[in-house]
Amino acid sequence: MSASSAGLPVASLREVRRHARRLALRHRREVAGAVALHALGAASGLAGPWLLGRLVEDVNDGVDHVTRMTLLICLFVVLQAALTALAMFVSARLGEKVLAQLREEFVDGVLALPIGTVEEAGSGDLITRTTRDVDLLARAVRYAIPDTLISSVTIVLTLGGLVLLGPLLALPALVGVPVLWVASRWYRRRARTAYLRENASYSQLAEGLAETVDGARTVEALRLGDRRFERVNRDIAASYAAERATLRLRTVYLPTIDVAFVLPVFATLVIGGLLYLDGMVSLAAVTAATLYTQQLLVPVDTLLFWLNELQIGGAAMARLRGVRRDLAVVERERAAPATESVDAGGFEVRGVSHAYRPGHDVLHDVDLTIAPGERLAVVGPSGAGKSTLGKLLAGIHQPRTGTITVGGVPVSELPLDRLRTEVALVTQEHHVFRGTLRDNVVLGRPSADDAAVEAALRAVDAWDWASAAGLSAAVGSGGAELSPAQAQQLALARLVLADPHTLILDEATSLLDPSAARHLERSLAAVLAGRTVVAIAHRLHTAHDADRIAVMESGRIVELGSHDELVAAGGAYAELWRSWHGGAG
Repeated sequence: MSASSAGLPVASLREVRRHARRLALRHRREVAGAVALHALGAASGLAGPWLLGRLVEDVNDGVDHVTRMTLLICLFVVLQAALTALAMFVSARLGEKVLAQLREEFVDGVLALPIGTVEEAGSGDLITRTTRDVDLLARAVRYAIPDTLISSVTIVLTLGGLVLLGPLLALPALVGVPVLWVASRWYRRRARTAYLRENASYSQLAEGLAETVDGARTVEALRLGDRRFERVNRDIAASYAAERATLRLRTVYLPTIDVAFVLPVFATLVIGGLLYLDGMVSLAAVTAATLYTQQLLVPVDTLLFWLNELQIGGAAMARLRGVRRDLAVVERERAAPATESVDAGGFEVRGVSHAYRPGHDVLHDVDLTIAPGERLAVVGPSGAGKSTLGKLLAGIHQPRTGTITVGGVPVSELPLDRLRTEVALVTQEHHVFRGTLRDNVVLGRPSADDAAVEAALRAVDAWDWASAAGLSAAVGSGGAELSPAQAQQLALARLVLADPHTLILDEATSLLDPSAARHLERSLAAVLAGRTVVAIAHRLHTAHDADRIAVMESGRIVELGSHDELVAAGGAYAELWRSWHGGAG
């Protein structure tokens, strides 16, 4: 698995080939059936040129079997058409099944990736992979692979027919092979890298456009339109250059193979004619060999045409397979002892530093101990590193230096599914999924009954509006639109129902008005009693209710203690409290 320079990882060529083999073995019966039908269809197509050659020979000898030969040729043409149509249907059905599995694997892979990896890649890369790359792979699976299979079988059987007809007549058909081999080898060595670069350029372009659209208000307020326009122009130029690179490959490759197509027919006619004049072969054999050679052109042309599409599809598959986590990580998680428990909770943070960009640390040598069942508030000015610390505790990012353990187990060694079950992060960014209100609440515990759903909604002060709408009310895309505050309550209700032993709340009530937020936090405190809670907040009443408070400035913890201790110390927290309390009062 190799990292992409513009986002999510990209699977290696070996991994793509290995997965293609696995898919073929998984559907070996369907593949064998499709190959057999294509072979029968191709074999039926061999009869026509041979019969036509016999007809020419008979006419030359004065024998009249035109009617019988014509009927036989028509019979084999119809048989070939029927077998080919059936083979294409079987191939298409198999292709749709494989494509559905690839799409499901892609979604599973994205969901299994560390959230930090997806965030760092950006939305543009993910959007491009889920749209353009899936479409390119769909084209390859639906059309390129079946047509390549048909062409390959037809070529093999036609060459076999030429050899049986006369080994000497088979040689001229191979005249174009060296040209095709050299051109195809030249193309294949360059195509994968070129198409990966082209797809990555689309990701970069989509990322820039998405950022501009999402931040349109900020762009307008700060008059950043010219800079964003320059960014888009640069991305378009890079995409244009990548497109030109792949086009240059095609403009060299395709004309070369077109020239190679003419050589076999010309050579067969000339050499076959000379052999016939010397009495070494019959007229029927020369006629059939010429027709066989002519018949080879269509499948060879199809094969080489789809070779280009297969390169594009292979690059798309490499990007889609790239979201699959490294197999070693998966095996390590599966091998993790089932009895290992972190139910006691509690964090140990030792010497932790972290940077989003090399050489620019946002956390500096942080040491922190959070006892099991303790409620810790993290406060400080914007940009102090509070959210970054929360993400590190939740395992979304890994620290550049230092260690973080939860319940005595390194966060980095916890299997992702267990980590998400036992340590939950709730931020101010929430998503309402398409479905019913109940479906959205039970995401963390699908087996929950209506009584448990109601209790969770009451715990977050959402039962009044939720009961009025009804648990079966459709929400999300196409359904009732929830306010940001209601969406935040819904996310907290999921949390209550999921019941993790450790919670990290990053401005989880920021979208509620202060009085409602304070009431909600007190209700949550009662429901979540005994659990380890790290609350990151700007509203200091959250800190006032906590067991301890960590004050952060410039990526460091500068104060640590209870509310009363820090106020009495007269330091940074006391200044924040006086400023906030005076403004709030």
